[in-house]
Amino acid sequence: MILDRILEHKTAELRRKKTRGYLTSLKGTIADRPEPLDFLNAVQEAWAPDSPTLIAEVKKASPSQGVMRPEFRDRFDPVAIARTYQQYGTAAVSVLTDQDFFQGHLNNLALVKDHVGLPALNKEFIVDEVQVYESRAYGADAILLIVAALDRVQLDDLHAIARGLALDILFETHHEREVDVVLERIPDAILIGINNRDLQTFSTDLAVTDRLARRIPSDKFILSESGIRERADVLRIAEAGARAMLVGESLLRADDVGAKIRDLRGMTQETHEARQAARDTGWR
Repeated sequence: MILDRILEHKTAELRRKKTRGYLTSLKGTIADRPEPLDFLNAVQEAWAPDSPTLIAEVKKASPSQGVMRPEFRDRFDPVAIARTYQQYGTAAVSVLTDQDFFQGHLNNLALVKDHVGLPALNKEFIVDEVQVYESRAYGADAILLIVAALDRVQLDDLHAIARGLALDILFETHHEREVDVVLERIPDAILIGINNRDLQTFSTDLAVTDRLARRIPSDKFILSESGIRERADVLRIAEAGARAMLVGESLLRADDVGAKIRDLRGMTQETHEARQAARDTGWR
């Protein structure tokens, strides 16, 4: 199973990282970093009834799809990708940093944060505190905690460490029991993700959002992830209760990223330009 393989590799990777002095070094880097941007507020403020907030993903490859674009094999430019997303109005970016299965790197996160002024989520399989400190040291404003990959003690501990570092948290769920764990263990959780991708088979089904969103209270901010390819998908998840969407593959594979973003958000070029102008002048 893919998730099990990923977590096995992650455990081996962490054994190599947890050497004397590494955590101390990370803490020193964090001390020199500016305060994180308010990821949660940016996502909430960008929501509109006709257009769920877009968090666009910077990703080179995936276990199920391989390299996203042929040219990425020779040159992958995370900054250029993030700048394109920013140009077309994405509220935040998600940066894949797992190396073994997604060909990502923490340096991609740092580059995006140093050169693009968007709130950034570290998209990683986080199972240990050192990864939370890495996220902050490399510029993340938020982290992903995958409930399926953590026991309840780990979830509590990693949440506490992240909040102590002023990081926002996206709690990712795939099943009703995982939603219940978040609601029971982390009552102050706001941003709850529903991943439509089965992490064992990597197949996607938007019915997961339809089903799980009904279980989540209205004071939470639901984000739907994976399998969102066209406007009809966006309308479906919005009807289910999602107020944000995390989209990667359909953007990365698009011939015209701007046109794809406008299509997902249900905008004409004129509407996009008007909203962009309003945002630039402080109005929404």
